[in-house]
Amino acid sequence: MNDSETDNRWMYRALELAQSAADGGEVPVGALLVAEDLILGEGSNSSIVSHDATAHAEIQALRDAGQQRANYRLPGTTLYVTLEPCAMCAGAIIHARVERVVIGASDLRTGAAGSIMNILRHNKLNHQCEISMGVLQEECSTVLRNFFRAKRGGSE
Repeated sequence: MNDSETDNRWMYRALELAQSAADGGEVPVGALLVAEDLILGEGSNSSIVSHDATAHAEIQALRDAGQQRANYRLPGTTLYVTLEPCAMCAGAIIHARVERVVIGASDLRTGAAGSIMNILRHNKLNHQCEISMGVLQEECSTVLRNFFRAKRGGSE
């Protein structure tokens, strides 16, 4: 399996997690952390249900993986996420020393992996991540569009 096929396979799993969040009334974002073709941690947005502004999918996946590895540092890992991380999540990704971040859809309002700022590649930080943007972009964008369209009552 080549890198593109691997990225697509894991992003489809992230999309399943995003749909699970949507089914629970959360903004549909899913994330998983992978190392050596094994899932170390998974997460989906749960800020609304948990009344916790930090309960983003990426944070949930990092927490899960940290528990699995008994370490908050997660070198040699790849994070798959359906929506570009915000500044909070990008900071956590840097602190965890994630090697690579694979992103589905860009976030033109809060994206911190290149859309409005790029924390993940900032040259003044002690760690930078490799970024792959736009993996299954249309599928990831569609999940978000459909969710917000339904929230607005089906209007554009």
